[in-house]
Amino acid sequence: MSASTPKKNSFFGGAAILTAGIIIVKLIGALYKVPLGNILTDAGFADFNTAYDIYSLLIIISTGGLPVALSKMVSEANALGRGNQVHKVFQLAVVAFCILGTISFLIMAVFPRQLADAMNNSRSYWSILALAPAVFFICPMSALRGYFQGHSLMTPTAVSQIIEALCKLGVGLALASFAMKSGAGESLAAAGAILGVSLGCLLGMVYMLFCYKGHRAHLRPSKDVPGDSREILRTLAKLAIPITIGSSIIAATNILDSAILMDRLQEALGLTEDAARTLKGVYNKTMTLYNLPSSFMVPLTASVIPAVSAARAVKNYRQGAQISETTLRTTALLALPAGVGLFVLGEPIIRLLYPSTQDLALAGWMLSVLGLASICVCFMLVSNSIMQAHKLVTLPMVTTLIGCILKLIVGYFLIGNPEIGIKGGAISTLACFGIIAALDLLIIKLALPRSLSYVRVFAKPAAASAAMGAAAWAIYGLLSHFLVGIKAFQSLEENGSVLLDAAGKAMLSWKGNALAVLAAIGVAVVVYFALVLLTRAISREDLSLMPKGDKIARLLRIQ
Repeated sequence: MSASTPKKNSFFGGAAILTAGIIIVKLIGALYKVPLGNILTDAGFADFNTAYDIYSLLIIISTGGLPVALSKMVSEANALGRGNQVHKVFQLAVVAFCILGTISFLIMAVFPRQLADAMNNSRSYWSILALAPAVFFICPMSALRGYFQGHSLMTPTAVSQIIEALCKLGVGLALASFAMKSGAGESLAAAGAILGVSLGCLLGMVYMLFCYKGHRAHLRPSKDVPGDSREILRTLAKLAIPITIGSSIIAATNILDSAILMDRLQEALGLTEDAARTLKGVYNKTMTLYNLPSSFMVPLTASVIPAVSAARAVKNYRQGAQISETTLRTTALLALPAGVGLFVLGEPIIRLLYPSTQDLALAGWMLSVLGLASICVCFMLVSNSIMQAHKLVTLPMVTTLIGCILKLIVGYFLIGNPEIGIKGGAISTLACFGIIAALDLLIIKLALPRSLSYVRVFAKPAAASAAMGAAAWAIYGLLSHFLVGIKAFQSLEENGSVLLDAAGKAMLSWKGNALAVLAAIGVAVVVYFALVLLTRAISREDLSLMPKGDKIARLLRIQ
């Protein structure tokens, strides 16, 4: 295949590898976050997430735009056969990463108490300190991931993520459990849990270095003359800075939102710091599940930029537009059913995964709202990558800024309202990402060289998701009522009375709820996939970009 023709399956081949890695990582993450949420108190879980908010902002400032810029420049140079240019771009990017990583590490390591006070959560001090090393190790690792993604090699990234997750699971849970059992307290237990993240980042970085060394050893010598260092750095900065600013806006908003939430709960509603920490912990548990659908967008966002950039580098604009449209349709097929599922089964899922939560009804209500918000987040992430791949790097920053300003304003007023309280956090999140996704999709519709049909992108996945949601709601409702009736009858026979919940209804046991949730999800999956196939929601053109796509299309009889 010539250098001027992008490999047909490179985009979805890389996405498939990253998807497999993400699935494994998320399964490991569930084995970490769910037990952790029950090992720690709600207040301790708030300390854990407060440190993560600070860490996320510094990570985005340090690595938010550079991996994307590096991936784009490496992909373009590689498509043109410029091996020496690829190597020089990578070397310069690593230096920049390490400088930024060192600065971020020092901020967290030297000023943990000041950062905790600024977040209106003084008890998060130890967690911030324990997470400081991770912010350094992840910077060179991000450079290496950008390098491999630019070569459409996604396996090193996927394996390094699995290494991180396993270390976090093994070390983090063990330290948190030990701290709670030994009486060290919830704040130190949260710090122990988060220390596993730092160790995981170190091991992931070491693995990526070995992969890089092996990859370099097998590259053929190149005779091209690399560009000037200043020009390369200027191009990196031109690409990275808008992306970093756009990404930092969301991370900075999360920090401000967290600080505002704690402040409004204490100042406007008159709660103590411990009571506010408990409510924030409940909110953070719902946010953990809300973030799950968007994590499955990582393979698409990581793959679409180098794939489109490579196509544009050889002036194959039609291929770039086709990849963009397919990516949006794939996003709809993944994001809509996930968000609808969280919306329909919000409280049952919380009861299943976090039974120790103090206010299950509140958490379930917030998760349902956040389920709708998660759909918008998925489209925002993928739309931003599509715009960046088509060199529209500043527009995502503008739309993100508009949405985040709206979030802070809505959150400030709603959380301070005694009748709404912390529910305002979930409502403001939906308002924020709803407006961002709508603006991004409008820009893509107007800007791409080939007109998109959003009816073709959305109609069939939306219809299938709605039917799936109705099926899940009906199955859960029928089965839970049946199981409640059985339990009430048994309790009446054994004790002469029926165990009631706070609302005066017969209670559904944890096992009964688990059975009803799993049955509802199982039926929903069958209904959704059946409708996707019956309506031909995915086309032969989409499948042709996937590994073995033509064979899959023939097997499923997709024309």
